[in-house]
Amino acid sequence: MKKQELRQSYGKFVRRKHYLIAGSVVLLILLGVAGTGLGAARLSLSEMINALFSEESSAGRQIILNIRLPRVLAAIFCGIALSVSGAAMQSILRNPLGSPFTLGISNAAAFGAAFAVVIFGAGSMQSSTEDSVLINNPYIITLSAFFWSLLSTLLILTVARLKGATPENMILTGIIMGSLFMALTTGLQYMANDVELAAIVFWTFGDLSRASWRELLILMAVVIPVFIYFIRNRWNYNVLDSGDEQAQSLGIRVNRLRSWGMVLASLATAVAVSFFGIIAFVGLVVPHIVRRLIGSDERFLLPASALFGGVFLLLSDIIARTIISPMMLPVGIITSLVGAPIFIFLLFKGIGRSQWR
Repeated sequence: MKKQELRQSYGKFVRRKHYLIAGSVVLLILLGVAGTGLGAARLSLSEMINALFSEESSAGRQIILNIRLPRVLAAIFCGIALSVSGAAMQSILRNPLGSPFTLGISNAAAFGAAFAVVIFGAGSMQSSTEDSVLINNPYIITLSAFFWSLLSTLLILTVARLKGATPENMILTGIIMGSLFMALTTGLQYMANDVELAAIVFWTFGDLSRASWRELLILMAVVIPVFIYFIRNRWNYNVLDSGDEQAQSLGIRVNRLRSWGMVLASLATAVAVSFFGIIAFVGLVVPHIVRRLIGSDERFLLPASALFGGVFLLLSDIIARTIISPMMLPVGIITSLVGAPIFIFLLFKGIGRSQWR
């Protein structure tokens, strides 16, 4: 009788998680529809449907296909990239403050993008307000951002291996790496000409307005395989939460798992930052919100973090382009304004107090 009660209780426990994930999918779809219709030019649902399925070239069709839809999809996949990377880093490092932003990886990727703009001439400014930054060669920018973010990751892992992978060492090393790459980015700004300086400064805002189908396809080509990798290793991350010795006793190659996870998280972060700039707090706050709602089981944490990351960034972008319409704010401003108080609230509630002790 007790076994049956335990089985029923566990079934209800799992169903609540499934309901939460299903609700996140519905919310993401609704926000996607709202994000496609809202903006300086308001479009009703019927107008959006007619614009999508009509073969006539109209203003509404051009707005949806060339501006709104790429931006909405970019917000979703960029949110997935940052939130899943943050959730994976927190599990891999067993550190509640692990994220691409706090570990300096975002700053390293931003320096790589600035390096490609100044040294390789991969980006420039345009006079039009619709596309202020022109990406001449997105592949060079992405490779450069990935290289420097990977270098930052390797330095963090090296320090952790030499000094011990304690939360304090990891965060201090991340702060140092972030400060170092911010200084290097400032140095590039000092050496850049007016056009390159304007491009770099605009790049660091964290803005989705420059999203296009080209950037979106590259982002999807990276984010989807990375997400599949993390989902396939969700059981390994569950075991890793119990400690390295426990994981090794079950046949898991801990160093290989940790290294590949950090490398792929750096790649996803690098692609997002190289195209859209630094978008803070998504990779840090979203996984903690999900943990409080759904628990620390990686089977549910990783997909829920991906969905909540898309919801959080898409909602922030909708606010950014409607709060003082027709002027549009960079989405990085909204994520910082919203994410900082949320994180302070979670800090007072004791984030990760039981999991990483």
